[in-house]
Amino acid sequence: MAANQPDDANRSGLSVCQYLELMDQGSIDSESLVQGYLGIIDESDTRIKAWATVDHDFALEQAKNRDDLRKRGKPTGSLHGIPVGVKDIIDTSDLPTELGSAFFQGRQPQSDAAVIERLKEEGAVIMGKTQTTELAYMHPSVTRNPWNTDYSPGGSSSGSASAVAMGQVPLALGSQTHGSVIRPASHCGVYGFKPSRGMISRRGVLQTSYHLDQMGTFATSLEDLALLTDALTGYDASDPMCPLRPRPNCSEGFQSEVPIEPSLLWFDLPYASRYSPELAEGCEELIAEIGVHIERIEAPLSFAGLIESHRIIYGYELHRSLLDLGILESSVASTTLKRAVGLINAITENQYNDALEAMHAADDWFVRFFHDYDAILTPSAPDIAPRFEKGTGDPCCSTIWTLAGLPCLSIPLLVGRDDMPIGIQLVGAKEQDDRLFRTARWLLEYL
Repeated sequence: MAANQPDDANRSGLSVCQYLELMDQGSIDSESLVQGYLGIIDESDTRIKAWATVDHDFALEQAKNRDDLRKRGKPTGSLHGIPVGVKDIIDTSDLPTELGSAFFQGRQPQSDAAVIERLKEEGAVIMGKTQTTELAYMHPSVTRNPWNTDYSPGGSSSGSASAVAMGQVPLALGSQTHGSVIRPASHCGVYGFKPSRGMISRRGVLQTSYHLDQMGTFATSLEDLALLTDALTGYDASDPMCPLRPRPNCSEGFQSEVPIEPSLLWFDLPYASRYSPELAEGCEELIAEIGVHIERIEAPLSFAGLIESHRIIYGYELHRSLLDLGILESSVASTTLKRAVGLINAITENQYNDALEAMHAADDWFVRFFHDYDAILTPSAPDIAPRFEKGTGDPCCSTIWTLAGLPCLSIPLLVGRDDMPIGIQLVGAKEQDDRLFRTARWLLEYL
């Protein structure tokens, strides 16, 4: 059965930045805004099932608190009074965090994850927990694609992408170890961003891979995406991947004019044979439209090795994380998870160490590469979303960039079969996330 398209979901059409202006002017308040979004959730979530937990009373209590602070002239944060959805692998002391698994049903963390602390500090209203695939891996969640419920929203940040696309919240948090932000953003037709590795702390987030797990964000506009990302970034000594140095400001990047017109690169990649005919045709038209601002080359042969390195690192670290969680002997572990363990537990320590060396070498290579280019233009996913019963989709378009920890931005630019969206991805230089937003804005204005 097909759902209403997201554009028909009773949304106001206003951006987060516009909501913030109206609240500053006293034209609206957070309580009425949150009440409106709760109404959309109540009306539409029986169709798309984007939420694991929604607590109306808790959301409205937060909204009233934000309004009271504003009325009393207290300091307000960058997201003051704005509703946000949170992927259910992120610990919340006020709400259950069940990791998409019956094994953790009723799990109630005692403390917040670092990103939840940041959201609260910036005045956001946490609406609830969005559905995720089992342990943020491959076994699908119950969530459907808002554009057509016969299709998957992608994984593992399925609920976050679907909720934003349906207009149930303007912003949501996700995470990516392979393609779990960029792919669902593509399938659901929203903006999705995975910042540079280490820009956002992972403390209090389910660890599946120490080296590959990275946080991500969803929104319906590029400007709102930058705003949410900036609210989350910051140093955290408890996450060794977080460097102790200044972070790029994505909002400043979005608002900046390019000093010269950017130079983009298109790689003909080793997995290009997986692209659907509609995607391949759309990409060729896009390359032609960008014209002199994009160069096209064959990907280095080493890229195929990077794909294998990602598989080894992910498998080796996931297996150990699953052992630590104690779920593998449980009767509620999915066959998807148990089948994966049979494939990954044979990875040797020598293979793992070699793969880590390849990852570090890729870091160095991309530093040199981005001296000549502003961004890589590449698909976000090889096709439209798969049918729901076929799983969460192919993450191949994210493998290399996730391994290298590069900032990746999915932009809803193309349309495929059945009027389903397909995203185009911009990949930038590490810790130059602001430059990537500046380039993305230029591209949208140029096309």
